[in-house]
Amino acid sequence: MTAPHQLLAVHGLYAITDPHLTPDDRLLPAAEAALFGGARLLQYRDKTASQDQRRRRASQLRGLCHEYDALFIVNDDPVLAAEVGADGVHIGQSDGGIAAARALLGDQRIIGVTCHGDLALARSAADAGADYLAMGRFFASRTKPQAPPAAITSLEQACREFHLPVVAIGGVNADNAPQLIQAGAASVAVIEALFGHSDPADIEAAARRISALF
Repeated sequence: MTAPHQLLAVHGLYAITDPHLTPDDRLLPAAEAALFGGARLLQYRDKTASQDQRRRRASQLRGLCHEYDALFIVNDDPVLAAEVGADGVHIGQSDGGIAAARALLGDQRIIGVTCHGDLALARSAADAGADYLAMGRFFASRTKPQAPPAAITSLEQACREFHLPVVAIGGVNADNAPQLIQAGAASVAVIEALFGHSDPADIEAAARRISALF
């Protein structure tokens, strides 16, 4: 199992980068603004950059996160997560599975799994050893408009049923996050409401608004 201090840290604002909103020249300033504003986890998500570029940026982001005592998570790539010493990886339903990620990362790293709004997927992920469950999308999302919608009742049930942190994702902002937190979400994952701002000062302010909800 993951170290208890890490599990407890899957809480609060979870910032996720996006290659369109945080292109290479803006990535580090945007990420630091979110961390300075209170993000407790940061996920590096970029499926378009070269492997060398992703390795370099992931290493830089890991160092930045640890300066702010935040967790650094790599999206969809357990190999990269292992190479750069990330705190964990977030995988989807078609990214090789929990067992393969655990074999690469060991027991002390976090593995989060996308479960959409499907409690059966969440149950399978929990049984397979996931450290957190990501549920959503709960609201309209410009970043992932095709993601299947999820009902807040599924979030409530997941939070009741599983003894794991549940991360709520999908169109989350400071105005709608309170209902997800009230439903039991340990963390809310945010992309557009943070990194849709071009000015780092606005990213920081948005992060502070959401972080203050916890």
